[in-house]
Amino acid sequence: MRDSPAPSAAPADVIATYDRVAEGFARARDRTLYERRWLDRALSHAPGRRVLDLGCGAGLPIAAYLEDRRCTLTGVDAAAAMLTLFARNLPRARPIHADMRGLDLGESFDVIVAWNSFFHLAVDDQRAMFETFRIHARPRSVLLFTTGPEPGEAVGRVAGAPVYHASLAPDDYRALLAAQGFEVIAFVPEDPACKGHSVWLARDRGED
Repeated sequence: MRDSPAPSAAPADVIATYDRVAEGFARARDRTLYERRWLDRALSHAPGRRVLDLGCGAGLPIAAYLEDRRCTLTGVDAAAAMLTLFARNLPRARPIHADMRGLDLGESFDVIVAWNSFFHLAVDDQRAMFETFRIHARPRSVLLFTTGPEPGEAVGRVAGAPVYHASLAPDDYRALLAAQGFEVIAFVPEDPACKGHSVWLARDRGED
């Protein structure tokens, strides 16, 4: 990942950027469901079908696919314009306008997803998110999220606008997961079967 992102693509700009480009992002979002293998794998390990989608965006195609697989969806997004699209696309799902950082819904879920959302957080906020994952998990809950393949910061583009990304080292993610009681099922950096996404699948170790 490239160091020193431009000031116009700072972590603090991410929410406003997605609010501004929501419609364009939704139109351009790849809906070929290249994520399906990972989603199916997550469901195969999950104890149930209650899903928390953090940074849910417009809900297509991931949340819609999970709903088709008989999941009950709660979508959380800090960009109001994205959440409006999510509610329109998935009228049976529960939309919550909130920042994933420091989130505490007071309930637990069988699957927690942070696909292409978690990696927009600054590294310190990413570290803090593992407690947020923990408090929304139940025994044997599954966690599915994407990161970069190596530590660093980068500037990507979303609907033509610059947007911030960051990643810790894989060993740091492993340590953070272990500290919160998660075991790693799989980590595939730059998965060629998933359009180069670096994907983590973890599971709560459950009650001993």
